[in-house]
Amino acid sequence: MQPHVHILAAAAGSTSLAGWVIGYTIAIVVVLAVVALVVPILVLAKSIGDEAPKINDALTEAVSNTAPLGALRTTIEHATIIIGGLQRGRTRLGG
Repeated sequence: MQPHVHILAAAAGSTSLAGWVIGYTIAIVVVLAVVALVVPILVLAKSIGDEAPKINDALTEAVSNTAPLGALRTTIEHATIIIGGLQRGRTRLGG
């Protein structure tokens, strides 16, 4: 046999697992990094979800508390009419 055939035959007989070990190690590190990034996001999402009913209740209460502001335009219009009447009365009285 020629020398390079002996080298190939020797290399084929001894299998090395270094590539597999490196590959699995890299895969495990990537999975752990993904888990380390996703877990805090999920924890934050859960805390937001837990607060959502309280936020909704507060907004519902705010709607009912600010409903009278819808009538503010009517109040302003009436006040404008009253002020106009007072100014006409003052003018007639000479004041």
